Amino acid sequence: MVVRSKAAPPTPWSKNMAEPQIHKTAYVHSFSNIIGDVRIGAHVLVAPGTSIRADEGTPFYIGESSNIQDGVVIHGLDEGRVVGDDNNPYSVWVGKNCSIAHMALIHGPAYVGDSCFIGFRSTVFNARVGTGCIVMMHALIQDVEIPPGKYIPSGAIITNQQQADRLPNVTETDTKFATHVLGINEALRSGYHCVADSSCVLQIRNETPGAVSSNGNATKQETMTITQEAISQVRDLLAGGYRIGTEHVDERRFRTGSWQSCAPISSQNLSEVISSLEQCLAEHRGEYVRLIGIDAKAKRRVLETIVQRPNSQVSSSNGTSSYRPSNTPSSYSASSGNGGGLPTPLADQVNQILTQGLRLGTEHVDERRFRTGSWKSCAGIESNNLSQVLAELANCLAEHQGEYVRLIGIDPKAKRRVLETIIQRPNEPVATNGNGSASSAGKNYSSSYNSAPSGGSGNLGNEVADTVRQILTQGLRLGAEHVSKRRFSTGSWETCGAIDTQNKSQALGAIEGFMRQYPGEYVRIIGIDPKAKRRVVETIVQRP
Repeated sequence: MVVRSKAAPPTPWSKNMAEPQIHKTAYVHSFSNIIGDVRIGAHVLVAPGTSIRADEGTPFYIGESSNIQDGVVIHGLDEGRVVGDDNNPYSVWVGKNCSIAHMALIHGPAYVGDSCFIGFRSTVFNARVGTGCIVMMHALIQDVEIPPGKYIPSGAIITNQQQADRLPNVTETDTKFATHVLGINEALRSGYHCVADSSCVLQIRNETPGAVSSNGNATKQETMTITQEAISQVRDLLAGGYRIGTEHVDERRFRTGSWQSCAPISSQNLSEVISSLEQCLAEHRGEYVRLIGIDAKAKRRVLETIVQRPNSQVSSSNGTSSYRPSNTPSSYSASSGNGGGLPTPLADQVNQILTQGLRLGTEHVDERRFRTGSWKSCAGIESNNLSQVLAELANCLAEHQGEYVRLIGIDPKAKRRVLETIIQRPNEPVATNGNGSASSAGKNYSSSYNSAPSGGSGNLGNEVADTVRQILTQGLRLGAEHVSKRRFSTGSWETCGAIDTQNKSQALGAIEGFMRQYPGEYVRIIGIDPKAKRRVVETIVQRP
């Protein structure tokens, strides 16, 4: 499909004739017009009849998974800029997971934060709209900054800051509505891409409610179908050069993580990969099935997503698992930007916490009070934007040099902590990455353990002891698993044995025993929530 996009015309204020930059996973309809330095991210949908014209104010940025609906106009004045989340100047910035609805006008200088909804025929001009705001229909937002998470009713005219500060907060119903709109447009994006792929169209046409046997009787269709989201993930993984794999496990072994591989998938053709995935689903009905993205060069996994659960239909987006081993940085999902200049493994860990829908917090304590557990909170982290979170985390580390600092993952629904990891200890110098941003020098943040010496001598480090103590004090059950080097790549972990004690020294002794029992293998400890019957901590404590 030919996209009507072209370079900006040469003008006194813009002589470089910049051209649009459109990510290959985005879908831009041929009846839209995109002119000049417009940067469109991954999974964006640009509907028919839109005009995105960076020929006066420039550049424009549209973040990943956002949708620009029919008749939207995006333009900017030649003067005036906003600061984007990457700290660069833009005429117009539209963040991630935004919906700009039919006939809306975004006129720069303008900033629209992540996860915003801008309603039909609403106008944003010379303004900033914070993260998570819901702007309803026929509203005007001009010359103001809307705080994050605010609701702007239909027909509202917000032209002074006092009005903006008095706006109500969005409700759960508002958020569900915005999320629903995102889901619909993501399905449309996938569908439009499918139309351009003859093999994808053929597959859909061949899907029937039931097959007919030779005697004319209808038989149950054995082929399971997967969600559009899973198809999009497969398509994007293949486009990134990754290999696809599948694994299954029954309910009894799911708790121990003893996954087994389905038939290998060697093809890079989308329809063949989808067919293999559906075959795995059909063969293992009543079991968990997960989709895996594999970086063949680095020989590591970049994605693990559950696409089927027992006694249920194929999982929707709410049923996916965003778990990745804490020692495996993900090049697939981690943001390329590191707003705090922190080490990449720590940035990956923070990204994993955010993608699970958890809230993030930080606490600090000096050496004297560390033994009593008298932790104090750092400044609250309200944002879900990775670069902003990393910047605030770097500030906490810099403000509390010479103290312990720990990272916290909070389940907002259950209102409890599911992760506590120490990321800074006293007497560890705080280094910078050349831009003044703080990070602890020489420390690997990708997991909270000290590797035991080769052969499993059992000399556990302080960080493992701290992790065990945190697991036990939260009322979690403790477990341990091991796996050989050959099976580590497939994630075929096996249980070491039960750890029934709640005594810290006895638990550490049991872990040391397992490390001696399995020299030359990986060993990891597990924290299990007995009420929710799910894992909340997995930390490798021994490597071959």
